[in-house]
Amino acid sequence: MSTGVAAHRPGLRSLLTLVGCESKMVVRDTAGLMVPLGLPLLILLTSASSAADQVVVNGRTALDVFVLPIVITMVIAMIGIINMPSFLAYYRRSGILRRLAVTPASPAMVLAAQAIVSIIQTIVGSAGALVVAYVVFDANPPAGTAAVLGVLALTMAAMYATGMIVAAVAPTPNSAVAIGLVVFFAVGALGGMFGGRDALPEPLAEIGAWLPFGAAVEALSAASAGTGVEAAHLLGLSGTVVLGAVVAGLLFRWE
Repeated sequence: MSTGVAAHRPGLRSLLTLVGCESKMVVRDTAGLMVPLGLPLLILLTSASSAADQVVVNGRTALDVFVLPIVITMVIAMIGIINMPSFLAYYRRSGILRRLAVTPASPAMVLAAQAIVSIIQTIVGSAGALVVAYVVFDANPPAGTAAVLGVLALTMAAMYATGMIVAAVAPTPNSAVAIGLVVFFAVGALGGMFGGRDALPEPLAEIGAWLPFGAAVEALSAASAGTGVEAAHLLGLSGTVVLGAVVAGLLFRWE
């Protein structure tokens, strides 16, 4: 007769414990916590006054359809491409992922907990920007709320998929931050973070529209204005999710 005891598989309680630990790590990382929340808010404050007076389409102003999409996309991109990969690289470098791999609490639970904390941080940062925009600058609600929420979910997935590529190729936490910054500024510059894509050479502007930052800004802008989101921008975001999953699956190492 077998006397073996069935292995205990961690459940929701264990995941919540990991989420709590991840939250403490994020809070202790002052720069990683404040920069994704503070920098976009600073850009909003410096741009909103003039943009709030320029009606663009369907009664929506430049603040509604240009500034806010860029600010929210910045929050998501900084957390997904810079912050999240640095934590995963730290866990791998310190051996945490390797040790978890031989316990019931698999490394996948760490990924899930980190994703949950990142999403919470994104929601807090985006909500802060929206509250300031609505209360201080009288921003208008989006014309297509459901479309905006759908685009936001797809944008989060695309930015985290990009971040997983960074985490897969970065050997150390410092290199993860460095690579993440390069990727963030590259896709941001091509996607209109420093000005409209119209100012870029046409080939670069076309590339920027397909990359996750530009595709997210354009999709959020269209959804906010109620003009219909173009399929190309959704394909750009979806393609990033698929590419990130494939590349990270091939290259990511737990140790």
